Amino acid sequence: MKRGSITTVVAAGLLALLTAACGTTDEGDDAQAGATPPGDDSGECADVETSTGPVELTDSFGRTVELDAPAERIAVLEWQQVEDLLTLCVTPVAVADVAGYSLWNTAEELPEGVEDVGGRNEPNLDAIYATDPDLIIIEAYTETDEIISTLEARGVPVLATKGADAADPVQNMLDTFELIAESVGREDRADAVVEEFEAHLAEAKDAVADVETREFVYLDGWIQGGNVSLRPFGQGSLVGELGEALGMENAWTGEVDEAYGLGQTDIEGMTAVGDATFFYTGTEDPEVDVMAELEKNQIWTSLPAVAEGRAHAFPPGVWTFGGPRSSMQVIDAYVDLLTG
Repeated sequence: MKRGSITTVVAAGLLALLTAACGTTDEGDDAQAGATPPGDDSGECADVETSTGPVELTDSFGRTVELDAPAERIAVLEWQQVEDLLTLCVTPVAVADVAGYSLWNTAEELPEGVEDVGGRNEPNLDAIYATDPDLIIIEAYTETDEIISTLEARGVPVLATKGADAADPVQNMLDTFELIAESVGREDRADAVVEEFEAHLAEAKDAVADVETREFVYLDGWIQGGNVSLRPFGQGSLVGELGEALGMENAWTGEVDEAYGLGQTDIEGMTAVGDATFFYTGTEDPEVDVMAELEKNQIWTSLPAVAEGRAHAFPPGVWTFGGPRSSMQVIDAYVDLLTG
């Protein structure tokens, strides 16, 4: 069994670790937009209803987006939004970095045949429009982000979603999911998934109610120039807030960014979290395995959580910036590691 490692995972505009694809994948038939994902025609997607008629909605930045009908052929440039569409039983026609999504997000499987349109930070615009989308879903940071005007210039509606909101990351995750549901006419499906998420969280909180471990830190990291940098997920991070929703206390009180609630420190900086239990991003990719380097460091191995065997890797493929289904995976990982 390969050891899970701390790894840097890209949130748009932050540290880039994953290699962006260029151009498109091999030519082939587009995935059937609006259809239930292959292999699930008798499962939870079998009876999903789609509303009809024109759609008018307000995106995350107050922009009005008008569609003649619920979107069917959708290009998506961020992985949370890809996951959300699949949870809504809609297969996009185009996705940025298909291979990266399949590696880092296992909450929803992306069917074969979806066109790869380049990297998330540098998508191939010609490849996007070659798939003839009736909607492009992006992640933005302000209503003036250049990507919005660039994409709109070709006449296809653009739905801009807010990738993170440190003021309430869990609600922002749900709001994004429900906004996408409006665009595809699947609000009833979204309501059912949100209820599932809330029930899952409540059950998980009961499951860890008697666990003595309360203080925790979730982190990932990277190696640059032979030095290890660590990224604690502090107040305002989705993973951190999900941990606190279970009744735990986030021990990272250092500076974090305003959108994602992510901090940055070195190994010595982790001495400030005392006896807190560690959780970190797991991966089966040896090229981003930071643990081997950390285990050479006496400061790291002497930290209480490490010395006492309380530094736990999440299962590989749990996307820490995802939608309701990824968030349920995060919750399950906390419960399994705390009670296992």
